[in-house]
Amino acid sequence: MLRHLTALSIATACLLTAAAVRPAMAGPPFITDDPEPVDLGHWEVYGFSAGATGHGDTTGLGPSLEVNYGAAPGLQLHFIGGFAYDDQPGGRMLMGPSDTELGTKLRFINPGEDDWYPQVGVFPLVEIPTGNASRGLGAGYWQEFLPIWIQKDWGKWTTYGGGGYWINPGPGNRNYWFMGWLLQRQVTEQLALGVEAFHQTSNMVGRSDSTGFNVGGVYDFTEHYHLLFSGGRGGIAYAVDGPAVGYPTTYYLAFQWTT
Repeated sequence: MLRHLTALSIATACLLTAAAVRPAMAGPPFITDDPEPVDLGHWEVYGFSAGATGHGDTTGLGPSLEVNYGAAPGLQLHFIGGFAYDDQPGGRMLMGPSDTELGTKLRFINPGEDDWYPQVGVFPLVEIPTGNASRGLGAGYWQEFLPIWIQKDWGKWTTYGGGGYWINPGPGNRNYWFMGWLLQRQVTEQLALGVEAFHQTSNMVGRSDSTGFNVGGVYDFTEHYHLLFSGGRGGIAYAVDGPAVGYPTTYYLAFQWTT
């Protein structure tokens, strides 16, 4: 499953009023994530679809839901659930419940506006095998991701990244590392654009490491309603439910509501 978008996560951090700073989201629409949690008592809710296509196979998530809640200062609770799909060459499209993702983001270094050092946080995730693995709609095993993320903002620019270790059980599977980095700019008062690169070590016996990139952005209709989008090329490491797609073209599209 994603996370990332799990992996697979992703834009700036400040709040603009009138001619100053406004919210932009990190994580979605990118795979690389950041250390910045949702503010205490606030929500981020995404309705999204994301996936990959290559060599006649299309697989991914959607319609799906991501929910983030600021449960305490510096602490965010996280949920992703919904549907997965897999459309293989010469076959019919399969669709059903996806694996479920739960996580907790904790920022433990939070600099002031004039401090030189970055934000730092952890965002452990667990993938619960609620999808039907025999139909290519889930991993079939519990998986965990243990990352650390850092972020620095200056003016209209934001950069963040890091990585971590995936625990990936199952026959023929390997535990593996994921690393990513993103650079983003606030282009207009409503639009932020960014580009990320990521790399993943081999996650299966006989499979090589993989590298990919995404280009995307966030468009703010209002203070509370946002459009998120990205597209790129991802190695077989791109984290989607179902069978891996060899060096696929990838996409992410979401409508977000924030409080």
